[in-house]
Amino acid sequence: MIRVVVSGTGQMGALVLETVEGAEDMQAVGILEPVAPPSDSHTVYAMHADPNELFELVKPDVVVDFTHASGVPALVEAALAHGVRAVIGTSGISEETLTRLRHGCAEQGLGAVVASNFAIGAVMLMYMARLGARYFESAEIIEMHHDGKVDAPSGTALNTAQLMREAREHDFTSNVPELTHLDGTRGGLEGGVRIHSVRLPGLVAHQEVIFGGQGQTLTLRHDSTGRDSFMPGVLLAIREVMERDHLVEGLDQLVGLT
Repeated sequence: MIRVVVSGTGQMGALVLETVEGAEDMQAVGILEPVAPPSDSHTVYAMHADPNELFELVKPDVVVDFTHASGVPALVEAALAHGVRAVIGTSGISEETLTRLRHGCAEQGLGAVVASNFAIGAVMLMYMARLGARYFESAEIIEMHHDGKVDAPSGTALNTAQLMREAREHDFTSNVPELTHLDGTRGGLEGGVRIHSVRLPGLVAHQEVIFGGQGQTLTLRHDSTGRDSFMPGVLLAIREVMERDHLVEGLDQLVGLT
């Protein structure tokens, strides 16, 4: 039985908790956050704001985090100190924190997973975008999320652009207008890929990658119409991280797309 601590009691945290509760090979043993658990939960869990104290108390195998980048460094240090495997879907994590987790996992032979997106369809889109990057000179990304998302662009969009740039080994060609009537109209730029962020109520998580070439365009699109789209990937990561001895960056490595 895999003992799991869930970090956060927001919408994602509550859904992860419910999903872990429903898995036959997992047991939720604690919640990391100083607020009350979801009202529809029938189980009383150990709760704490300090990951070190919670990990010492409940001895988890895995901690799952979909919260805020500001809390990830402390979570990483606590996980490494207590031998807890981390599954992290929080976006905006600094390279310094990733490096610390990467080195700590390697030193201790400890598994961890950090992914910008846990929806299998989104992982497939990113894989296909890497293939298309070799054959088109121009590309733009439109990412659309709910209006409560705290960062822009999304980690998925930024990661997609970086993977596309890596696949072709040089920047894409990007249009630069001679006249711009509104600042920021052409979006942010990563490796020659323009990224446009949309934030509206009613959206969950959506991304389009549009390639342009001579006489043609290619559009790849993925839509998460509910947060439950991430749960199969979360369960996969929790199980796989128990078998790993290093940090896995991206869910593609867990589904055979590398």
